[in-house]
Amino acid sequence: MIISILNCDIKYGVGKRNGLLFNLPLDMKYFRETTFGHVVCMGENTLLSFPNSKPLKNRTHIVLSQDPAHNYDGVINVHTFDDFLQKIKQYEKDDKVFIIGGASIYRQTLPYVDEVHLTKVNADGEAEVFFINLDESPDFKLVQESEPIIDGDFEIKFTVYKNLNKKEID
Repeated sequence: MIISILNCDIKYGVGKRNGLLFNLPLDMKYFRETTFGHVVCMGENTLLSFPNSKPLKNRTHIVLSQDPAHNYDGVINVHTFDDFLQKIKQYEKDDKVFIIGGASIYRQTLPYVDEVHLTKVNADGEAEVFFINLDESPDFKLVQESEPIIDGDFEIKFTVYKNLNKKEID
């Protein structure tokens, strides 16, 4: 199963200056618990945004860097989007595979995901990069939504969208 996991603001903003828009302890806990022990897939900038640019513990990392000279320790390095998809396909057979960013990776992999776990923040994060509005997409259906929860200084909802037209990786 392939799952995108992310949070967005009220305008579907997902990032600013290669970072997250909000400090959300409950959302971070959800991310840690949900991805723990599974495969996480990301672009190079997402890896570099982690503390000390080090991989997260107890996860298999697939990192797409378009520069063949960029190879990182402790991760599976790939240098083309096709190779990225093939690695996802390889791991998808036996494990959950989480797409964790950045915005370009989310957009390019969206047709292939089974689900999107989207934490919606009831605030404007003044984002520079955006995700699509899944509520307006005929390809996605809201299948789960939590009651509003206070997370730090913000009201959030945990949601799950199912991809009604998942494309298989060739």
